[in-house]
Amino acid sequence: MTERALRLGTRRSKLAMAQSGQVAEAVRRLTGRDVELVEITTYGDVSREHLAQIGGTGVFVAALREALARGEVDFAVHSLKDLPTTQPDELALAAVPKREDPRDVLVAREGLTFEQLPNGARVGTGSPRRMAQLNAYARTHGLTIETVPIRGNVDTRIGFVRNGELDAVVLAAAGLNRIGRTDEVTDFLSVDFVLPAPGQGALAIECAADDAHLVAALAELDDPHTRAAVTAERALLAALEAGCSAPVGALADLLGDGQAVTEMRLRGVVGTIDGSSLVQLSTTGPVPTSHGDAAALGRELADEMLAKGAAGLMGERAH
Repeated sequence: MTERALRLGTRRSKLAMAQSGQVAEAVRRLTGRDVELVEITTYGDVSREHLAQIGGTGVFVAALREALARGEVDFAVHSLKDLPTTQPDELALAAVPKREDPRDVLVAREGLTFEQLPNGARVGTGSPRRMAQLNAYARTHGLTIETVPIRGNVDTRIGFVRNGELDAVVLAAAGLNRIGRTDEVTDFLSVDFVLPAPGQGALAIECAADDAHLVAALAELDDPHTRAAVTAERALLAALEAGCSAPVGALADLLGDGQAVTEMRLRGVVGTIDGSSLVQLSTTGPVPTSHGDAAALGRELADEMLAKGAAGLMGERAH
């Protein structure tokens, strides 16, 4: 008897469908089973409020997780940066596939790079993290920009530039790569100036924790280096007691001598949205051999950042 198709829960956006489609194809190859996409609308998709207002964390995830809990889908694909930092016991983060480009990118009028933007340029983004770092980056280059909060899918956001409403928008490189639109990028923003959201560029594949067979099958898609990196980044975020709508950036790099990976570097930043104050620190440690090692690196850097005043910049109180 032919096994029934696996049901993959996904958001309905073009980007979500593209990345879920890529995962579906990989699961088909692995398991020999058909995979059908089940489109689910999340609160983050229908709300027109800015992410900072609706809380950011989990707004694109909750409906997918509820569908898993009800048995309406067998597994779900999320953008990892959208996941709350606490993992529910009933769900397994079965796989974190190899990460895409984690950088942020600029799509600007007339092919402008960030440093070529005119004074007073209107730059759209829905992310306080990006606003904080872009404003700080502008200051270091003697620029004055206006960061404008925006919502919407890739077409909507780039449309603000095409119709002249904005001079530029900032998006994630990974998303544009996945939908084949990197030719519209006018500048890749160096992580030396703009750190991405924790987990940016990575996907998360979740399923019911008690479905051992499916957990094992999906685990074949896991990339250990990516998982270690995002575990450190998300531990930093959790220790800073910040949701993903807070102005926190983080990136873990695995460094080596050309022959082998020998250590992990974790960088973190917290800032005020106007970019006037940033706490930006980094730490380096041995390559994590466990989830606990990676998380410990994140907590260590968070402690250093809190000691330097990070909590005050977020408007959060350290406990």
